[in-house]
Amino acid sequence: MGNLVLLATEAHGEGGFGLNFNILETNLINLSILLGVLYYFGRQLVGNVLSERRSKIEQTIKEVEARQRQGAEALADQQQKLAQAQVEAENIRAAAEVNAKAAKEAILAASAQEIERMKESAVQDLNSERERAMAELRQRVATMAMAKVDSQLRETLDDSAQQQLIDRNIALLGGGS
Repeated sequence: MGNLVLLATEAHGEGGFGLNFNILETNLINLSILLGVLYYFGRQLVGNVLSERRSKIEQTIKEVEARQRQGAEALADQQQKLAQAQVEAENIRAAAEVNAKAAKEAILAASAQEIERMKESAVQDLNSERERAMAELRQRVATMAMAKVDSQLRETLDDSAQQQLIDRNIALLGGGS
């Protein structure tokens, strides 16, 4: 520090830059007047700037708090909607399970009825086929019997016996009327 003071005093003697410790020559009074004016007028200016800055900061904080409240409300609302959607999805899933179970039971019942109907139809077809076969068999047996009787009658009956048989049958038919 001593070197700095030495350099400052030597430079002042040569007309350069230096520190002058003479109070009257340094314009200490001018400096204090300047500081007083700056304090007097600057205080209002700085106070106004600071109060404006403070009001802007307060306004910004209020806006942020309002946005935060709105965001919290929106979040709560969306969470409530999500909960409702989950409940509704669960209800839909449960209803779908009930519908699927009912549809399964209906299909099983319809299948069982169709199987019964097919069994009954098969039994009826079998019975009708059996009756048709029996009727055809009876027809064949009757035809064969008639052919055999006819051939036996032709062999055993002569013309006069045939004529008597015919007359007797005509008499039976005529007498029965």
